[in-house]
Amino acid sequence: MTSARPSSPRIALALGGGGARGLAHIAMLEALDELGLRPAAIAGTSIGAIVGAAYASGVSGKDLRAYALSRLRDRAQVMSRVLQARVGKLTDLFSGLGNPVLVDGEKLLDLFWPEAVPDAIEDLAIPFQAVATDYYGRVEHRFASGPLVSAVAASMAIPGLVRPVLAGGRVFIDGGAVNPLPFEGMDGPGTVVIAVDVTGGPVPDTKAAPEASEAMLGASQIMQGAIVAEKLKARAPDILVRPAVDGFRGLDFFRAKAILLAAEPAKEQFKRDLDAAFAPARVSAARRKRP
Repeated sequence: MTSARPSSPRIALALGGGGARGLAHIAMLEALDELGLRPAAIAGTSIGAIVGAAYASGVSGKDLRAYALSRLRDRAQVMSRVLQARVGKLTDLFSGLGNPVLVDGEKLLDLFWPEAVPDAIEDLAIPFQAVATDYYGRVEHRFASGPLVSAVAASMAIPGLVRPVLAGGRVFIDGGAVNPLPFEGMDGPGTVVIAVDVTGGPVPDTKAAPEASEAMLGASQIMQGAIVAEKLKARAPDILVRPAVDGFRGLDFFRAKAILLAAEPAKEQFKRDLDAAFAPARVSAARRKRP
């Protein structure tokens, strides 16, 4: 990427996958809002697609924080909504005909997303792409138009937890299988590419074995971390943000407040990085306004 920036750089924002750790994305969106910066394009994988689409619809980072904390405060209500979205039945456990914990991602999003989120990707306030994996094609697919809920449900379709999505005659699963941090292809003249990585790193040793669902998600995130590491060896975004979310599990959604608190140091560093990246443009703009 070129180091030369025009007077008004554009921001391309990539939000990565990481389960509950991805709630930390909200803090970074708040940082952009607090500095009066607006992305020109957003791409998201899995939880990054969920948060990114909500933000692209026009919901502020501050409002997303309040919404997430409010929704996740009532454990009983959350579990009730998850059960409503469940595809399998408990009897499937004994018949061997299905997965009793599998949920329909589209139903889940309809139950949890803010009402402001539109039906179509084209109706979002900010251009948006949801990254999914074409299961049989074994390649990345970016949804940039069409039904928003189907696109994001495809991006978050974690095998064994969320049902695959059938769209356009193809089957899609979690985008993290091929691209957990989708910042490629977002660069261009005068563009600052920002990537927020929430895959997390090693966690303190423990003797407790993970439960089945946590193990499935954890194994997926170990794979995603390895993919991101290799991607960064080849090329890096202009600004890479890594909130300190290593100590949280992929299904720790009820620890939303703690995750957001853990993201605060990264948020403050992110604001400093943004100030440094956009300072020349601000100085230039101030000079043009002088009489």
